[in-house]
Amino acid sequence: MAERAARLAGDLLMERFGGPARGVAVKSSSTDMVSDADREAEEAIVALLARERPDDALVAEEGAREGGSSGRRWVVDPLDGTTNYLYGFPAWCVSVALEDAGGGLAGVVHDPWRGETFRAARGAGAQLNGEPIHVRDHDDLSTALVATGFGYDPQWRGTQADVLRRVIPRVRDIRRAGAAALDLAWVAAGRLDAYYERGLNPWDWAAGVQLVREAGGRVEPLEGEPFGVAAGPSALVEPLRRLVAT
Repeated sequence: MAERAARLAGDLLMERFGGPARGVAVKSSSTDMVSDADREAEEAIVALLARERPDDALVAEEGAREGGSSGRRWVVDPLDGTTNYLYGFPAWCVSVALEDAGGGLAGVVHDPWRGETFRAARGAGAQLNGEPIHVRDHDDLSTALVATGFGYDPQWRGTQADVLRRVIPRVRDIRRAGAAALDLAWVAAGRLDAYYERGLNPWDWAAGVQLVREAGGRVEPLEGEPFGVAAGPSALVEPLRRLVAT
Protein backbone atom coordinates (compact mmCIF):
# COMPACT_ATOMS: atom_id res chain seq x y z
CA MET A 1 0.00 0.00 0.00
CA ALA A 2 2.83 2.44 0.80
CA GLU A 3 4.34 1.86 -2.63
CA ARG A 4 0.98 2.22 -4.38
CA ALA A 5 0.36 5.52 -2.61
CA ALA A 6 3.82 6.85 -3.45
CA ARG A 7 3.56 5.85 -7.10
CA LEU A 8 0.11 7.40 -7.41
CA ALA A 9 1.45 10.74 -6.19
CA GLY A 10 4.59 10.36 -8.27
CA ASP A 11 2.61 9.90 -11.49
CA LEU A 12 0.63 13.04 -10.75
CA LEU A 13 3.78 15.03 -10.02
CA MET A 14 5.52 13.87 -13.19
CA GLU A 15 2.58 15.07 -15.28
CA ARG A 16 3.16 18.59 -13.94
CA PHE A 17 6.96 18.62 -13.63
CA GLY A 18 8.58 21.24 -15.80
CA GLY A 19 5.31 23.01 -16.52
CA PRO A 20 4.04 26.34 -15.19
CA ALA A 21 3.92 26.43 -11.39
CA ARG A 22 0.42 26.87 -10.02
CA GLY A 23 -0.79 28.01 -6.62
CA VAL A 24 2.64 28.77 -5.24
CA ALA A 25 2.63 30.12 -1.68
CA VAL A 26 5.02 30.23 1.26
CA LYS A 27 4.81 28.55 4.65
CA SER A 28 7.35 29.02 7.45
CA SER A 29 9.37 31.68 5.62
CA SER A 30 9.65 33.43 2.25
CA THR A 31 11.89 30.59 1.00
CA ASP A 32 9.69 27.70 2.21
CA MET A 33 7.38 27.10 -0.74
CA VAL A 34 4.28 25.01 -1.39
CA SER A 35 2.34 24.62 -4.62
CA ASP A 36 -0.80 23.05 -6.02
CA ALA A 37 1.34 20.06 -7.00
CA ASP A 38 2.13 19.38 -3.32
CA ARG A 39 -1.52 19.74 -2.35
CA GLU A 40 -2.89 17.60 -5.16
CA ALA A 41 -0.35 14.83 -4.54
CA GLU A 42 -1.28 14.80 -0.87
CA GLU A 43 -5.00 14.74 -1.67
CA ALA A 44 -4.49 11.73 -3.93
CA ILE A 45 -2.68 9.78 -1.22
CA VAL A 46 -5.19 10.76 1.46
CA ALA A 47 -8.11 9.67 -0.72
CA LEU A 48 -6.49 6.29 -1.45
CA LEU A 49 -5.77 5.59 2.20
CA ALA A 50 -9.24 6.73 3.27
CA ARG A 51 -10.77 4.20 0.87
CA GLU A 52 -8.54 1.26 1.66
CA ARG A 53 -7.23 1.89 5.19
CA PRO A 54 -9.98 3.96 6.84
CA ASP A 55 -9.09 2.87 10.38
CA ASP A 56 -5.49 4.06 10.18
CA ALA A 57 -4.31 7.46 11.42
CA LEU A 58 -2.49 9.82 9.09
CA VAL A 59 -0.27 12.89 9.25
CA ALA A 60 0.97 14.64 6.12
CA GLU A 61 3.12 17.68 5.44
CA GLU A 62 0.52 19.89 3.80
CA GLY A 63 -1.94 19.62 6.66
CA ALA A 64 -3.90 16.39 6.33
CA ARG A 65 -4.59 14.86 9.74
CA GLU A 66 -6.76 11.83 10.39
CA GLY A 67 -7.39 9.98 13.62
CA GLY A 68 -7.49 6.20 13.66
CA SER A 69 -8.42 3.17 15.70
CA SER A 70 -6.10 0.52 14.23
CA GLY A 71 -2.92 1.50 16.09
CA ARG A 72 -1.21 2.29 12.77
CA ARG A 73 -0.28 5.71 11.38
CA TRP A 74 0.73 6.83 7.90
CA VAL A 75 3.35 9.59 7.69
CA VAL A 76 3.37 11.26 4.28
CA ASP A 77 5.44 13.83 2.46
CA PRO A 78 3.70 14.16 -0.91
CA LEU A 79 6.58 16.13 -2.40
CA ASP A 80 9.91 16.26 -0.61
CA GLY A 81 12.06 18.83 -2.37
CA THR A 82 9.39 21.33 -3.43
CA THR A 83 11.91 24.06 -4.27
CA ASN A 84 13.82 21.65 -6.51
CA TYR A 85 10.57 20.59 -8.16
CA LEU A 86 9.46 24.15 -8.88
CA TYR A 87 12.86 25.05 -10.33
CA GLY A 88 12.97 21.95 -12.52
CA PHE A 89 15.92 20.57 -10.55
CA PRO A 90 15.52 16.76 -10.55
CA ALA A 91 16.04 15.96 -6.87
CA TRP A 92 12.60 15.42 -5.37
CA CYS A 93 10.52 12.46 -4.30
CA VAL A 94 7.44 11.14 -2.55
CA SER A 95 7.87 9.69 0.95
CA VAL A 96 5.31 7.37 2.56
CA ALA A 97 5.81 5.52 5.85
CA LEU A 98 3.62 3.31 8.02
CA GLU A 99 4.16 3.12 11.78
CA ASP A 100 2.72 1.17 14.69
CA ALA A 101 3.42 1.09 18.41
CA GLY A 102 6.74 -0.61 17.71
CA GLY A 103 7.97 2.09 15.33
CA GLY A 104 8.39 1.88 11.57
CA LEU A 105 6.53 -0.91 9.78
CA ALA A 106 7.20 0.08 6.17
CA GLY A 107 8.75 2.93 4.24
CA VAL A 108 8.83 3.94 0.60
CA VAL A 109 10.76 6.74 -1.05
CA HIS A 110 9.74 7.03 -4.70
CA ASP A 111 11.79 9.06 -7.18
CA PRO A 112 9.62 9.31 -10.30
CA TRP A 113 12.18 11.27 -12.33
CA ARG A 114 14.75 8.47 -12.11
CA GLY A 115 12.22 5.66 -12.03
CA GLU A 116 13.58 4.52 -8.67
CA THR A 117 11.53 3.14 -5.80
CA PHE A 118 13.24 2.50 -2.49
CA ARG A 119 11.24 0.36 -0.08
CA ALA A 120 11.68 -1.37 3.25
CA ALA A 121 9.57 -3.39 5.63
CA ARG A 122 10.35 -4.29 9.22
CA GLY A 123 12.58 -7.34 9.30
CA ALA A 124 12.52 -7.77 5.52
CA GLY A 125 15.47 -5.64 4.43
CA ALA A 126 15.53 -2.76 1.96
CA GLN A 127 15.32 -2.79 -1.82
CA LEU A 128 15.72 -0.49 -4.80
CA ASN A 129 13.41 -1.51 -7.64
CA GLY A 130 13.19 -4.93 -6.05
CA GLU A 131 16.94 -5.49 -5.64
CA PRO A 132 18.51 -5.61 -2.14
CA ILE A 133 20.46 -2.55 -1.02
CA HIS A 134 22.88 -2.02 1.85
CA VAL A 135 24.66 0.88 3.48
CA ARG A 136 28.33 1.25 2.64
CA ASP A 137 30.80 -0.65 4.81
CA HIS A 138 32.78 2.44 5.81
CA ASP A 139 34.35 3.31 9.16
CA ASP A 140 36.54 6.37 8.53
CA LEU A 141 34.73 9.68 8.85
CA SER A 142 37.65 11.55 7.28
CA THR A 143 36.97 9.80 3.95
CA ALA A 144 33.18 9.78 4.21
CA LEU A 145 30.86 11.47 1.71
CA VAL A 146 28.27 13.11 3.97
CA ALA A 147 24.93 14.68 3.08
CA THR A 148 23.07 17.35 4.98
CA GLY A 149 20.31 19.91 4.51
CA PHE A 150 19.44 23.42 5.67
CA GLY A 151 16.34 24.96 7.18
CA TYR A 152 14.36 27.97 6.03
CA ASP A 153 14.78 30.38 8.93
CA PRO A 154 17.69 32.77 8.17
CA GLN A 155 19.07 32.74 11.70
CA TRP A 156 18.94 28.95 11.90
CA ARG A 157 20.66 28.67 8.51
CA GLY A 158 23.50 30.74 9.92
CA THR A 159 23.87 28.29 12.80
CA GLN A 160 23.88 25.39 10.35
CA ALA A 161 26.59 27.13 8.33
CA ASP A 162 28.74 27.38 11.47
CA VAL A 163 28.38 23.63 12.01
CA LEU A 164 29.21 22.99 8.36
CA ARG A 165 32.46 24.94 8.66
CA ARG A 166 33.46 22.51 11.38
CA VAL A 167 32.38 19.44 9.40
CA ILE A 168 33.90 20.10 5.97
CA PRO A 169 37.58 19.79 6.98
CA ARG A 170 36.82 16.50 8.78
CA VAL A 171 35.10 14.56 5.97
CA ARG A 172 35.75 13.69 2.33
CA ASP A 173 33.09 16.11 1.10
CA ILE A 174 29.52 17.34 1.60
CA ARG A 175 26.48 16.87 -0.61
CA ARG A 176 23.24 18.85 -0.37
CA ALA A 177 20.46 17.62 -2.65
CA GLY A 178 17.63 19.45 -0.89
CA ALA A 179 15.37 16.47 -0.09
CA ALA A 180 15.92 14.69 3.23
CA ALA A 181 14.03 11.55 2.21
CA LEU A 182 16.25 11.14 -0.86
CA ASP A 183 19.39 11.70 1.22
CA LEU A 184 18.37 8.89 3.56
CA ALA A 185 17.41 6.61 0.66
CA TRP A 186 20.81 7.22 -0.94
CA VAL A 187 22.56 6.38 2.35
CA ALA A 188 20.59 3.12 2.40
CA ALA A 189 21.68 2.40 -1.18
CA GLY A 190 25.35 3.18 -0.51
CA ARG A 191 25.43 6.31 -2.68
CA LEU A 192 26.36 8.34 0.38
CA ASP A 193 28.31 7.26 3.44
CA ALA A 194 26.31 9.21 6.00
CA TYR A 195 23.78 11.98 6.59
CA TYR A 196 22.93 14.46 9.31
CA GLU A 197 20.40 17.25 9.62
CA ARG A 198 18.50 19.21 12.24
CA GLY A 199 15.09 20.84 12.00
CA LEU A 200 13.35 17.79 10.54
CA ASN A 201 9.65 16.93 10.77
CA PRO A 202 8.37 13.32 10.95
CA TRP A 203 7.39 13.26 7.27
CA ASP A 204 10.95 14.23 6.32
CA TRP A 205 12.56 11.17 7.87
CA ALA A 206 9.98 8.47 8.67
CA ALA A 207 10.37 6.42 5.47
CA GLY A 208 14.08 7.14 5.02
CA VAL A 209 14.96 6.03 8.53
CA GLN A 210 13.22 2.72 7.89
CA LEU A 211 15.24 2.28 4.71
CA VAL A 212 18.58 2.94 6.42
CA ARG A 213 17.89 0.59 9.30
CA GLU A 214 16.67 -2.22 7.06
CA ALA A 215 19.72 -1.69 4.82
CA GLY A 216 21.96 -2.52 7.78
CA GLY A 217 22.60 1.03 8.95
CA ARG A 218 22.05 2.94 12.14
CA VAL A 219 20.02 6.10 12.80
CA GLU A 220 20.37 8.10 16.00
CA PRO A 221 18.84 11.37 17.17
CA LEU A 222 21.11 14.37 17.57
CA GLU A 223 21.30 15.77 21.08
CA GLY A 224 19.61 19.10 21.72
CA GLU A 225 17.08 21.07 19.73
CA PRO A 226 15.72 21.26 17.13
CA PHE A 227 15.24 17.60 16.38
CA GLY A 228 17.72 15.98 14.04
CA VAL A 229 19.24 12.66 13.09
CA ALA A 230 22.55 11.14 12.04
CA ALA A 231 22.43 8.10 9.78
CA GLY A 232 24.90 5.72 8.19
CA PRO A 233 26.89 2.61 9.04
CA SER A 234 27.24 2.10 12.78
CA ALA A 235 30.95 2.97 12.78
CA LEU A 236 30.26 6.46 11.40
CA VAL A 237 27.16 7.54 13.28
CA GLU A 238 28.69 8.18 16.68
CA PRO A 239 31.69 10.22 15.48
CA LEU A 240 29.37 12.16 13.17
CA ARG A 241 27.00 12.92 16.05
CA ARG A 242 29.88 14.25 18.12
CA LEU A 243 31.19 16.35 15.24
CA VAL A 244 27.88 18.10 14.53
CA ALA A 245 26.88 18.65 18.17
CA THR A 246 26.01 22.29 18.76
